Amino acid sequence: MNKLIIFSICIAVVMAHPEYQQQIPNGAAVPDPCNPGSIWLAVGHYKPTQHTQQKNPFGQDFIASGHVWTTSLCQADSDGDGATNGEELGDPNCVWTVGATPEQNATGHPGICNPLGSCSMEKFTCGCEGFACVFGK
Repeated sequence: MNKLIIFSICIAVVMAHPEYQQQIPNGAAVPDPCNPGSIWLAVGHYKPTQHTQQKNPFGQDFIASGHVWTTSLCQADSDGDGATNGEELGDPNCVWTVGATPEQNATGHPGICNPLGSCSMEKFTCGCEGFACVFGK
């Protein structure tokens, strides 16, 4: 029985929050800037498949918006790469609503500069894991 509990806890730790994916356009189809052709499931976090305490700039802005896709969040450029969150997530006109089909496919990650390293203040490095890594602006 203890093994089942430990397994269940481990599964919960490595899963993204699917309810949050549904709150942003293309939330389950955001390109992984570290692995072209892959998707980044935990969009508000620095690890592609895990929710962690360390949020990327988009994750911080999403929390500040009350976990709601707002016009302000759409028009913001959370990662500072010159493209709005809406442009990167396929809602360039900021008209998407929960349950609707976005105008376009996601073209970038709203919390990590595209291309990687293009933002002067970004300290994110692909493959860097653990508390020894320094993330964010």
